[in-house]
Amino acid sequence: MRIAIPVALLALAACSAEPSEEERQAAVAEVEANQAPEPEELALEPIGYPDIEENNLFGAGCNFAPDGGGMGDVAIAMAEEGYLKRKGEILTFAADSGSRELPYLARSKYDGKAYSFSLDIDEASEAPTGMETSDYSGKLTVEDQYGGVVYQATGIVQCGA
Repeated sequence: MRIAIPVALLALAACSAEPSEEERQAAVAEVEANQAPEPEELALEPIGYPDIEENNLFGAGCNFAPDGGGMGDVAIAMAEEGYLKRKGEILTFAADSGSRELPYLARSKYDGKAYSFSLDIDEASEAPTGMETSDYSGKLTVEDQYGGVVYQATGIVQCGA
């Protein structure tokens, strides 16, 4: 019994030995590699008619214009794809077919390579604005690949054909 206690103390001391400098640096490198960067602030640009013509973005769906952003739509949500514009480039997103369906076959979520976006509308706020269009209060949220919100705005969602 007297031998068992010193052996247990020796085993305990061996377990509590501090890691080597190499082990410590490897652990720090692993933690740093797995950390998501701070979300950037994404500056969306209005998708104008020349962009729509050039990229053939015609069809039924919903468009989002932020409050205070005039009539400049910064997001287009259609049945199969969604679109944003950043640094003069139209970014294409795949519709998440499992997400909630919005009017005119648009979806509430779209996924891309570096970003994803969701479009939420308040259906109770519907205001018909034409024969085949209605405006809704809504919110656009864009997330980066790590799930960090990089753009969020409330505004008008116009849905129609």
